[in-house]
Amino acid sequence: MKAVILEKQDLLENTPLQIKEIPMPEPGSHEVRLKVSVCGVCRTDLHIAEGELPAHKLPLIPGHQIVGTIDGLGTGVTRWCGGERVGVPWLYKTCGKCRYCRRGQENLCDNASFTGYDADGGFAEYTIAPEDFVYRLPENYGDLEVAPLLCAGVIGYQSLHATGLKDEGRLGLFGFGSSAHIVIQVAIHQGLEVYVVSRTEKELTLAKALGAHWVGHIDDDMGVLLDAGIVFAPSGELLVESLKKLDKGGRIVSAGIYTTPLPGFDYTLIYPEKCLTSIAHTTRDSVQAFLKVASEFKIKTQVNIFRLEEANKAFLAIKNSSVSGSTVLKIT
Repeated sequence: MKAVILEKQDLLENTPLQIKEIPMPEPGSHEVRLKVSVCGVCRTDLHIAEGELPAHKLPLIPGHQIVGTIDGLGTGVTRWCGGERVGVPWLYKTCGKCRYCRRGQENLCDNASFTGYDADGGFAEYTIAPEDFVYRLPENYGDLEVAPLLCAGVIGYQSLHATGLKDEGRLGLFGFGSSAHIVIQVAIHQGLEVYVVSRTEKELTLAKALGAHWVGHIDDDMGVLLDAGIVFAPSGELLVESLKKLDKGGRIVSAGIYTTPLPGFDYTLIYPEKCLTSIAHTTRDSVQAFLKVASEFKIKTQVNIFRLEEANKAFLAIKNSSVSGSTVLKIT
């Protein structure tokens, strides 16, 4: 089968991703094999490729927003019969035994494995996944539309939940890439007023088209203070700047797995009772809860489509902010 292989972490400009022919994987005990249709490209994939996140496995097939059809069952599989359209997100497997797993925080599992990082992912014609970490997808989405929901959507939803806002309030989104262009629709659906900060005009235009109450740059005056904010851009400086936009008792949530160092800041930026926190990975409950929400109304995903052979080009497009919305590799 064809697969995109990362053999050595390097700058994307040096084309570290290579297309190769490798043997088709065989599912083991309690695993299923997917014939991959599409796989979303996430900024986390870029951090892995360029070495901003340390390598856990090399060579590696990246990709963790996988949509495909189950075409092979390992021994002991009971949840699936074969032929189902399913998705595989970032969380690949947990131990189920550590204190985090026991108290419902499996995203913090001491022995978790992650798709396209610890285990080969979806930038390939076929992939393997544990049967308990595979999800049936909402029928109101095509393959290309649903792929970004599996990471960008889930992370955005989990970040929104972490803000504590429910059916009213002012929410800021800092950075308007794949995740933000999904979560803005969920937030507005829930009754929140959304303010969007971005460096690029095309992203601000998209935010406005998706219903943002206000759009602008970080130094612009919003005219109000926010009840909460989510920072998607991997910038420690932006995390600090976002605190300046926050009202008393508000909360800033960092949605990224990586960010540049935070500069020093004055205590008044977190007083009185302001909070700066982060989310880590996802849980199976989060994935299932978000997919249920996604089935209740149609989230519009703006998708930039690349062929499998164009993986380096797709990565560079995200790195250089030359695309808006989500990016997807079309495998078959």
